[in-house]
Amino acid sequence: MPMKDFFIADAAQFDTQNITSFFCIATIGVRERKAGSGQYLALTLADKTGQFEARMWEDFAEAVQQCTEGSYVKVQGQVSKYQGKFQITLNKMRLAADSEIDTADFVPTTQFNVAKMNAELRGYVDAFSNPHLRALVLAFLDDPTIGPAFIVAPAAKRLHHAWIGGLLEHVLMLVRVCLATVPFYPEVDPDLLLTGAILHDVGKVRELSWRSSFNYTLEGQLIGHISIAQGLLHEKIAVLNAQAMKAAEEAGTAPELFPDRLRMLVEHMILAHHGKLEFGSPKLPMTPEAMLLSALDDLEAKFQTLRMEFATSKSAGKSAEETTDWVRSMDRNLFNSREYLASDK
Repeated sequence: MPMKDFFIADAAQFDTQNITSFFCIATIGVRERKAGSGQYLALTLADKTGQFEARMWEDFAEAVQQCTEGSYVKVQGQVSKYQGKFQITLNKMRLAADSEIDTADFVPTTQFNVAKMNAELRGYVDAFSNPHLRALVLAFLDDPTIGPAFIVAPAAKRLHHAWIGGLLEHVLMLVRVCLATVPFYPEVDPDLLLTGAILHDVGKVRELSWRSSFNYTLEGQLIGHISIAQGLLHEKIAVLNAQAMKAAEEAGTAPELFPDRLRMLVEHMILAHHGKLEFGSPKLPMTPEAMLLSALDDLEAKFQTLRMEFATSKSAGKSAEETTDWVRSMDRNLFNSREYLASDK
């Protein structure tokens, strides 16, 4: 198996140089040139360290027929910088053979131990004082399909925690922040808040695909993770209630069903966790738990983006006195104040 010796994160070291390497196609499409002078092939290429844009100006008809999103390809081309970002102009591109590809080179993975993160998360759930909420969360984590996907899924296609294990990493960090914050807000029910923290993004196990690259499933495009999570919540509560009915019938006692008031509050957190209608939430946060969850979820995601942008700036050779490049998702440049203060010592 050939060794991949060029990674996108190292593009600055290869500026203006010709390279030959392997990538996964994240997006591909034929576009019109300006002034109607023909067409060109526009791609987004990816490996485990990131993504960059690629352009192929000539002889791309065969590549268009052979390659699709998710295809592994071998390319030759020149690395350059355009509008502050690295890209590659391709001379050649072909499908890569299976024997040429090590998928570990293409799918970014969490730096943390997944088994330890999962065990820590389950420890917090076991400590719930509310048996209904404990049973609900475990119904998701113990599900033979949802459970395994939950610990390996990315949290996003491209933004924060966009790597294998990213969803679990994001959820666990959010749970930790919630636990640290709860003592200052006596209006908040801790078990209810943590339930929302764990389940708010559970729909992403079906919204996203992550086999060869990160992308949206058809269900993800048509329905979205919030609505998917809402449906899963209803399914799990129905199963819990059916189990309670059966157990009560066998014991000759009254069934202890999942409280509908509790269901409504959990559902509200899921529906409202994006915080604003224009951000995709069908409801604004109205309860203490929903308000705190939305704020902390947004903060945790932003800080992960901040860490990534600082790392990108450092690898690009920027000094401590320079800001990051423009961060589109946050509509601003960022500045590493801690690095800046340390540089004066």
